[in-house]
Amino acid sequence: MMVWPWLSCLLLLTLVLSVETNVAPMFLGNMSRVNLPEDLPVGAEAFWLVAQDQDKDPLTYGISGQTSYFFTVTPTTGEVKLASPLDYETLNLFAITISVNDSHNNPVRREMQVIVEDRNDNAPVFQNTGFSTSIRETLPVGSLVFSVLAKDPDTGSAGAVVYFIEEVIPSTGDSLHLFRIFPNGSIILSGSLSYNNKSAFYQLGLKACDSGGTYNNSFTIHCSSPVFLSISVVDQPDLDPQFVREIYSASVAEDEPQGTSVLKVEAVDSDKGINDLVTYSISNSTRPGWFDIGPDGVITVNGSLDREQLLEEDEEVKVQVTATEMHPNIYGQEAKVSIWVTLTVTDVNDHQPEFYNCSLPACTFTPQEAQVNFTGYVDEHASTHIPIDDLTMVVYDPDKGRNGTFLLSVWGPDAEAFSVSPKRAAGSTDVQVLVRAPALVDYERQTVMLVQVVATDSGSGNASVALVTIHLRDINDHRPTFPHSLYNLTVWEHSADGTVVTDSIHAFDPDTGEGGRITYSLLPGNGADIFEVDPDSGTVTVRNGELLDREKQAKYYLTLQATDGGNLSASTTLHIVLLDINDNPPVVSGSYNIFVQEEEGDVFVTIQAQDNDQPDTNNSRLHFSLLPGPYSRNFSVDPDKGILRNLGPLDREAIEPALGGRIVLSVLVVDCGVPVLYTDVNITINVEDINDNLPIFNQSIYSFLVKERDPGELVGVVKAWDADQTEANNRISFSLSGTGANNFVLRGSVLGSGWAEGHLWLPSDVSLDYETQASYNLTVSAENPDPQGKEATAEIFVAVEDVNDEPPTLDSASLRGIRVAENGSQHGLVAEVVARDVDTMTQLEVQLVNVICTKAGVNVGSLCRGWFSVLANGSVFISQSEAIDYETCDLVTLVVRACDLTTDPRFPAYSDNGSLAITIEDMNDNAPYFLPDNKTFVIIPELVVPNQQVASVQARDNDSGNNGAILFSILQVDFIAKDGATIPFQGFFRVTTSLEARVFIGNIELVTNLDSTLQGTYRVTVQAQDRPSVGPAQEANITLNLFTVDQSYRVRLQFSMNKEEVGANMDKITAALVQATRTTVYVVSIQDIESTARARGRSYLDAYFVFSNGSALTLDELSVMIRNDQDSLMELLQLGLVVLGSQESQESDLQKLLISVIIGLGVALLLVIVIMSTALMCTRKSYHRKLQAVKAAKEARKTAAGVMPLASAIPGTNMYTTERANPMLNLPTKDLNFESQSSSSDLDHMSLNSLDDNSVDLEKDKEITKKGLLHSPMELDTEPLGVVLAETKMGRGGQQEPSFTNAGLDTTDL
Repeated sequence: MMVWPWLSCLLLLTLVLSVETNVAPMFLGNMSRVNLPEDLPVGAEAFWLVAQDQDKDPLTYGISGQTSYFFTVTPTTGEVKLASPLDYETLNLFAITISVNDSHNNPVRREMQVIVEDRNDNAPVFQNTGFSTSIRETLPVGSLVFSVLAKDPDTGSAGAVVYFIEEVIPSTGDSLHLFRIFPNGSIILSGSLSYNNKSAFYQLGLKACDSGGTYNNSFTIHCSSPVFLSISVVDQPDLDPQFVREIYSASVAEDEPQGTSVLKVEAVDSDKGINDLVTYSISNSTRPGWFDIGPDGVITVNGSLDREQLLEEDEEVKVQVTATEMHPNIYGQEAKVSIWVTLTVTDVNDHQPEFYNCSLPACTFTPQEAQVNFTGYVDEHASTHIPIDDLTMVVYDPDKGRNGTFLLSVWGPDAEAFSVSPKRAAGSTDVQVLVRAPALVDYERQTVMLVQVVATDSGSGNASVALVTIHLRDINDHRPTFPHSLYNLTVWEHSADGTVVTDSIHAFDPDTGEGGRITYSLLPGNGADIFEVDPDSGTVTVRNGELLDREKQAKYYLTLQATDGGNLSASTTLHIVLLDINDNPPVVSGSYNIFVQEEEGDVFVTIQAQDNDQPDTNNSRLHFSLLPGPYSRNFSVDPDKGILRNLGPLDREAIEPALGGRIVLSVLVVDCGVPVLYTDVNITINVEDINDNLPIFNQSIYSFLVKERDPGELVGVVKAWDADQTEANNRISFSLSGTGANNFVLRGSVLGSGWAEGHLWLPSDVSLDYETQASYNLTVSAENPDPQGKEATAEIFVAVEDVNDEPPTLDSASLRGIRVAENGSQHGLVAEVVARDVDTMTQLEVQLVNVICTKAGVNVGSLCRGWFSVLANGSVFISQSEAIDYETCDLVTLVVRACDLTTDPRFPAYSDNGSLAITIEDMNDNAPYFLPDNKTFVIIPELVVPNQQVASVQARDNDSGNNGAILFSILQVDFIAKDGATIPFQGFFRVTTSLEARVFIGNIELVTNLDSTLQGTYRVTVQAQDRPSVGPAQEANITLNLFTVDQSYRVRLQFSMNKEEVGANMDKITAALVQATRTTVYVVSIQDIESTARARGRSYLDAYFVFSNGSALTLDELSVMIRNDQDSLMELLQLGLVVLGSQESQESDLQKLLISVIIGLGVALLLVIVIMSTALMCTRKSYHRKLQAVKAAKEARKTAAGVMPLASAIPGTNMYTTERANPMLNLPTKDLNFESQSSSSDLDHMSLNSLDDNSVDLEKDKEITKKGLLHSPMELDTEPLGVVLAETKMGRGGQQEPSFTNAGLDTTDL
């Protein structure tokens, strides 16, 4: 025990000795301050802690203090690294405590000052971002526009701010230097403004930059985000008004009445920002007084118009319209502008063609030249198409186009011998009267012929008549003849002058000497100035090849005349057809400027081109191709049809931006002729930009932090960019979605060049509740005007740093529709409306807000308001069961809501309105009813057939479904005769039921044929009955009167045409009869009439003419009505109507004819008896008559052949006598041809028909005459008088003349 005290003293002494010998470490002298740049990266070496220890003990370093978090230290080495970023602008000087410990002594501590050095780590920031101002467009150059201020917290040059104008929108050439900004932020106007000619709005993209400084060991300049200054230019009244169109033109018919609107001109104030009212006036006109203008700019007709007064002015009237603003301009002057308006007066058919005695083109069409009597000359028996000589006739119609078109025809006593050329013309034309029937142009028969040339306006039908007196010239015996009357020739168009058309056409003349020498010439006419003929050889050549243009005229008809030495001539027609050459290049119609949307739009353009060369040949066949171009590979063109298509989707972004989406293609159009001719056309395709690029966010996920119950705070900012080119499509708008999105507001702003940013705010009236929801996962959508609704999204996570307010709702299942029957069928409770509220401690009640009554979808007011009631617990009861009526209201909608009586006053206490649809079910409580119809039903028994509809009825039933379905039936049919007798008819009619537009239609059809002899009315009783599913049916009856028209009203009309021709003109005939009678025409049949000797018609038409009241026209009534309507009568006569009559009258005529024949046969028998008696008496005189014939023979020897004797003629005949004999007649035996003078003979009928045929075959007549002579029964005897006459039958030329034989004068018996 005694050792322990000694041991303790020894240890204490040892400890004291050791402490006294170990020295604490010491920091170096420079460890009191350190300078660090603020841009030193986190984790980088900041400085070293260095201490000295005499004992060389291991040292441990440390840093402490409030700001020690900026650094971390390695305890063993003393290396200090930056743990948190430094910021000069926030904390530029602070102190830390450094320590060192050697584990033997207490830690040594020292305070170290940390000096943060400034670096250029901040960009200037504009103090305001919503810049806008307005300036007058007349603001002088050099004036102050606006001032901005940006600040930079850095020091030195890094904090010196310099301003720039980065962008001017619109970015036109004159706007780039329109504004200038000074170093103090003042923006000065450096150019002139114009609201209309330049821009009414400018946006200046402003940027502020510092003057540069060190940052991250390099010289750096920081600039602010761009801000935009919006400058609105205020318009001033300094410009004259301007017409919205450069050219105004319109057309107006010359017969338009005064006050007719022609054209509206429109001018607007060029000062668009002022848009002053503009008034209009006519300041000048080439035809004063013709037109006027109203204050609204509408030009109206003010006087009588006459196109024919404007022929030298291209049918146009020039009107100068002046537009004047209501208020003077800034200079105190009147602001106005004028424009010339071209008004074309179009033609109206107000003139008829007139005849003039002149020749084109020398005609002046003066009244002195107008003439209706003309004279011409022509050789007898001139060939067909030979024109009348010395006839200068021109027809002129001053109307234009179709109104000036007229038809030419020939009428008059000698119209059959001549024709007129041309048959149709427009405007003016030379008129030729041509020989049509050479045989009728006979000088021996008549020396003067008269024709009427009629010019008929093809539109109005008005006509003018000119009388042409044609003097016939006697000709010699022979004239030159051509082998053919028509030669078809061809020649290439534009052939060289002198080109031979033909050298093989020759005329022949049997005469010799000078009379047989033939001279050829072309008669004046169409083409006579283009071709010529060699007078000796007859070779036809081209005279003027430049006029040979197939596209203007493809065929020519020339008259080639051959004249012999005796001035006798003949002519033939040359039909010259021009052969086509490729002399017309393709012509493209119109211009092509197409707008198509990119990606979705397709180009489909047909290039309209034509070639005027001959159709269906290589000369006019066109080939289309695309000329090479920068974008031609994206398109193709159909080589034959000229259809331009794109080969794939068009992309606006792939087009050079400077082109503005405009692509110009060149299409080459060539023909396939030789040589190849071509043309090209430019097709402009405007590719319209569509929204085919989605916006892109700069981050996919945004995380923001916001405090609860702090309304109106900025939560965060999102940014997005769109690659589309146009502002309309790259304009980005933001929207917010997700649970709780309605607690935030996202305000977007445009940054330019497709960039936009959205600021997420808490609304000033919304605060977040952490206890309700601690965080929000939102989706932000960036979209632009895309009709497809495409958008880009990013996620937003909003963390909430650290009042039951829900309104009640209605259970949708309890609002399902119910059905209630009408007319007191149901009572009591019909439905339960259930209300719910997620809040606790609620007190709910259901309230009735409104009652909507509808019938067939149409609101019928408050008819059903008292039918149902709603209690507070949601029970729905029927209140007025007996009042419920399906026919007045088929759907009752109860509008209800739920109310929470304990809701906090700051929040809504009502739910959304809910609708309970109550469908009213129909009961069969309405009978069918017939719809009124004023139709009259008429039956013509002769025309109606079984299964044909003869009448109809219509009915409705206000009930629905089967309750409203109607079935028709026939209850009774009675026939009421004209004498009042009633005859039951059953089984003759049936009724079918159909439905159309909620109306039931009963079609009454005939079951069997009716008796056409019955005269009276069928009384048909029709029943309409509904078909309810339950309960008895209801019905309604109606009686119809079906009037009959019997055969006594059947009328027969005879026509001069056969039944096929009448059938072809049936529409025109029916229309003319309807116009004249105002009835319905029922045609029974059309038949040919059996041929009789004196029949006036070739076919007949049987028909009935029935009024709408069932009465019909008799023959006499029809005749009177047709004669009273002259237009219809003329139309029917032109269509061949010859006789009106009934069927009975036609049959009675046939009976009369048979009776007349029988009487005639009796009279003829009596005449035979008388003639036989008379013949015996005449025998005595026979020899006396023959002696007189001998004397006649002597006279015949003295008379030259072919010379008409001067003896007296038998009255009424063309026969002459020589002492009562007939030696000169070329007629059959005992035929004095008196019957030809009778109007009742068949020969007269045949003669009239020959005129209809317009043809006379002389050769055939000669052959018939010769055959008659050869078969004469008197040829076997030699008759003395015939021998004498035969001596005179030889002509001067040795030709035998036709013999004249009269068997009645046979002198053989002498």
